[in-house]
Amino acid sequence: MTETAKQNATTEFKSIWLIGCGNMAGAILRSWVEAGIDPSIFTVIDPGEPKLPKGITHVSEPPEGWPDAAMLGVKPQLLDKVAPLYSDVDRGGKLPLLISILAGVEESALARRFDADAIVRLMPNLPVAIGKGVAGLYSSDAEPALRDKVSALMAPLGLVEWIDSEQLFDVVTALAGSGPGFVYRVIDALAAGAADLGLPKDQALRMATATVEGSATLAANADETPGELADKVASPGGSTREGLNVLDADDAVFKLMHATLAAATKRNQELAAAARD
Repeated sequence: MTETAKQNATTEFKSIWLIGCGNMAGAILRSWVEAGIDPSIFTVIDPGEPKLPKGITHVSEPPEGWPDAAMLGVKPQLLDKVAPLYSDVDRGGKLPLLISILAGVEESALARRFDADAIVRLMPNLPVAIGKGVAGLYSSDAEPALRDKVSALMAPLGLVEWIDSEQLFDVVTALAGSGPGFVYRVIDALAAGAADLGLPKDQALRMATATVEGSATLAANADETPGELADKVASPGGSTREGLNVLDADDAVFKLMHATLAAATKRNQELAAAARD
């Protein structure tokens, strides 16, 4: 999406509630508003005092009735405290659409707690704050037209991907949701390695961060896969090839990433099991 298109983003939803507005929900909301979506359609329901863009309605308790859509953004452990505020009140029908960003809380667990015509699970990551994130989506009951509306709403956040199987959503959470944390650790390790070899720490960190940023941007716009780009950079007998030989030995880097994602996926599965109870 071009910068001009981002600044002129619109949505067919006329009213959207944000149930809870912590760091991630707040980042999503700010990205929507900065992209040009009318802030007057949003109502944040949060007993705290979240920092909100101008034009957003903020209330501490749920209003009457239902909006076109509601995004659930509370901490997963607060689900059973928050859900009765909506399910134990006659609101004159069903909520048309519930969007949940709760990691590890499955569609069936949400359906038991909220009376909604359709439920969409959303797994965003931190870079949605700058429109460069990932919005992983899953729904078993959303019709194609509704999926298109949801995709358009999520477009200002970055890459939008619908996942075919809810069983894979734990992997999506590990890859896209937790992925920025893993990438930050890699940047930190690159900088630390250069500092250990004598480069000033602040300079090493700036260069490591810029290297990862530029490399990711190039990979996103290249016809080659990242693996092919790596080999393209590495001349036979050159310094890059020597470094790659360390990463490639015994598939070390692939085994490390597999173990990292597997650990995060397992934790997501544990959270999902707890939410079923």
